Amino acid sequence: MVKLEHSKDQMAKSLKGKDFLTLLDYTSEEISYLLDYAFFMKQQMSHGEMPKLLAGKTLGMIFEKHSTRTRISFEVAMIQLGGHAMFMNARDLQIGRGESVYDTGNVLSKYLDAVMIRANSHEMVKELALNTTVPIINGLTDIFHPCQAMADLLTIKEVKGTLKGLKIAYVGDGNNVAHSLIIGAVNMGMDVFISTPIGFECNENILVEAKKIASISGGTVEVVSTPVEAVTNADVIYTDVWASMGQEDQVANRLKLFKDFQINDALVAHAKTDYMFLHCLPAHREEEVTASVIDGPNSYVFQQAGNRLHAQKALLANLLCDDL
Repeated sequence: MVKLEHSKDQMAKSLKGKDFLTLLDYTSEEISYLLDYAFFMKQQMSHGEMPKLLAGKTLGMIFEKHSTRTRISFEVAMIQLGGHAMFMNARDLQIGRGESVYDTGNVLSKYLDAVMIRANSHEMVKELALNTTVPIINGLTDIFHPCQAMADLLTIKEVKGTLKGLKIAYVGDGNNVAHSLIIGAVNMGMDVFISTPIGFECNENILVEAKKIASISGGTVEVVSTPVEAVTNADVIYTDVWASMGQEDQVANRLKLFKDFQINDALVAHAKTDYMFLHCLPAHREEEVTASVIDGPNSYVFQQAGNRLHAQKALLANLLCDDL
């Protein structure tokens, strides 16, 4: 039987019933513990062990935005843990016809054990969390994507063996993926270097909070002007699409403004020879990244995508399990 070396009793008790809206709400110790638990659950599965920790539990999944990885990973996670996941298109719910978030939250609390929501507005998700008595999990909002960051960190730790002291370069749009990655990375004592086009910077308030965390964790947060500055001697290089969902009308303009921020062979030559390339997917080859990089030997994007399942199983187990 695979065993978890990390002492879990006290940590599991602190997480039971907690919302997962942003990594700013979690301590470095809690994030580290969840990563250890995710690795533990991944090992369990590889050994054919799949404890039904969430038998009888139901996760409601609300989607205002399309999804591949988020929907499938959460649904499979609940099945493997012995529970049930219920897909709910926001357009089919009364909230999509004007029912208040207050009423919706209170009603969902009567039926479900937790709600995962992929939403347009982070403020709406915060309001939903205030009006439910069950855990709310942020599957993506306009500001944060914490579930993705957990899979990112898990992948880096698997490959590199550690997180603290590694240099990670984020190049591209200063979006929700970037925000959660930065918060998670500095919590783990990583050195984060960020390069974005002018006008597409990360949220300044989030950077201020990240620097506060870095001062305690021993990590750093640096905003630099060029991608070369960001990736020089980097252990990890990360990018995202230049135009996310809902920004389709901006594609042509963004292709022009972002053209010098492409991850290509010339740029990655400045990183360490054993650098990791990560991308949250979906990717647009020959736009934000060349095929030679994303399909090359330093790319871990599919391992990263696969780790969404294990990171989310760890999260669900700790938030919902009555006796972990």
